[in-house]
Amino acid sequence: MSQPQTVADGWWVALLWCETDGRLVEFRDLSPTPEPPPGSPLLRLGPALAGTLSGLILEEGGRQQLRLRLGQPPVDEKKPWEAPLTVLAGFRFEPARTATMRDNELAQTVLQAFLEAILRLAG
Repeated sequence: MSQPQTVADGWWVALLWCETDGRLVEFRDLSPTPEPPPGSPLLRLGPALAGTLSGLILEEGGRQQLRLRLGQPPVDEKKPWEAPLTVLAGFRFEPARTATMRDNELAQTVLQAFLEAILRLAG
């Protein structure tokens, strides 16, 4: 994970990625089936990440304040699972929950949630 930054309107932003043996993993490496499912892998990763961080992410208007974007787009837009597993993630956290957390604790919590979401992606 990159060094998190807090930007306008309190969004906490970091680049998250998954690597093994010094190589970036591709989303297709974690596809739950031999042929990747239709749509972006973010459609599966986002809810898994949001669920893992439930209660920590701020809700406004009934929506969790979480945004994900591929860190690097796939070469072929029709094959979104053939992109490196890098994600630009933005969060707005529940102030009452994060008031007692140090910055490194918050970052560790997000990193652990990302790992759990990746494992759910593969399952």
